[in-house]
Amino acid sequence: MRLADRVAVVTRGAGGIGAALARRFAAEGAAAVVVADLDADAATAVAAGIGPAALGLPVDVTDERQVRELVGEVERRYGRIDLFCANAGVTSGAGIEAPDAAWQRAWSVNVLGHVYAARAVLPGMLARGEGYLVNTCSAAGLLTAVGDAPYTATKHAAVGLAEWLAVTYRDAGIRVSALCPQGVRTPMLTDGIAAGHVGALVTAASGPVLTPEAVADAVVEGLAEERFLILPHPEVADYVRRKAAEPDGWLAAMRSMVARLRR
Repeated sequence: MRLADRVAVVTRGAGGIGAALARRFAAEGAAAVVVADLDADAATAVAAGIGPAALGLPVDVTDERQVRELVGEVERRYGRIDLFCANAGVTSGAGIEAPDAAWQRAWSVNVLGHVYAARAVLPGMLARGEGYLVNTCSAAGLLTAVGDAPYTATKHAAVGLAEWLAVTYRDAGIRVSALCPQGVRTPMLTDGIAAGHVGALVTAASGPVLTPEAVADAVVEGLAEERFLILPHPEVADYVRRKAAEPDGWLAAMRSMVARLRR
């Protein structure tokens, strides 16, 4: 997919990776970029900074009614949605002891947010015989997020859902990519590093910490090649191969890294 003259929607578009994606899509010549976020004012501010091709709209991705209304509003304004980036995500920083509310929050945002987006946007895409879904899943969905059980479990589910969508709808003209970055310079990581959270320290020690703009560059490249896995950190592919080839050895290496960082 090329972005020129396309209509794109980015959830959690008011900051971090989402804002970088919105800006980059506009720079690539998108006909319209919709910046959708729970923080309506921040979404509007990002859109205003992009220019007349952008529009800020509110959405709570855990509320299916709001997601359907978002899709309906965009389709009314622009006639179609070519690219939907389900980019919202939350961490918990906790293990299995996390309260049920934290587990439910992770499930609602990291998994159901993608389900609701697909349910809402697929009918229009299928009617036209084309469309693109990009689901932000995280390298944690291929590996693990040390110190965060809800994030690990739900990001694995997000990758599984993206795979299912790709298998089910590709022959109907729907392309699907799972965006799986590792360390990115956003508050999700930098706040954890500042707090000394072992998961954030492991992430920072596992490869370079990229800017959101570098992730957006990787997404545009991945869209052009229609790759299922978009890996802004190429080393993640090596980690996945090692994990698949020798899971016990990979787990031992992870435990060793965690022990070293906790000293």
